Amino acid sequence: MYTSLLLAIDGSELSELAQSHALALAKAFGSKVVVVHATPPWSSLVVGDAVVMYPPADYEQTMDRSAQRLLAKSADVFKAAGIAVETVHNTDPQAHKAIVETAKAKGCDLIVMGSHGRHGLAGLMLGSVATKTVTHAHVPVLICRT
Repeated sequence: MYTSLLLAIDGSELSELAQSHALALAKAFGSKVVVVHATPPWSSLVVGDAVVMYPPADYEQTMDRSAQRLLAKSADVFKAAGIAVETVHNTDPQAHKAIVETAKAKGCDLIVMGSHGRHGLAGLMLGSVATKTVTHAHVPVLICRT
């Protein structure tokens, strides 16, 4: 049914739950897996007359190292189960766009991700990457919650 799954991870416990579902689905259907981690691009923070900056080159290196560690840890789980896996680190200010675009580019037919399930004011203020992904995705999205 599903030949290529996209697993969106962020390092949270919910991300690990989504990973366990993706692993079970990949085993059941013989699917390959694309694991994606999206990080925001560098930016400065302006507060009144002050500008807070993290050096752009340092930021990029730190984010990339962190993403590669997270992606490698996830990939090892799939490799140990004999499942073909590819990892992608995307930089986008809107994580849902990175997830949806990666799914399109890699020909994935299901997106698997965790969600904190925020609603009400918290959901409105913080936004939900999961909700935005469901809204914009061209394929089914499996949302995993505890």
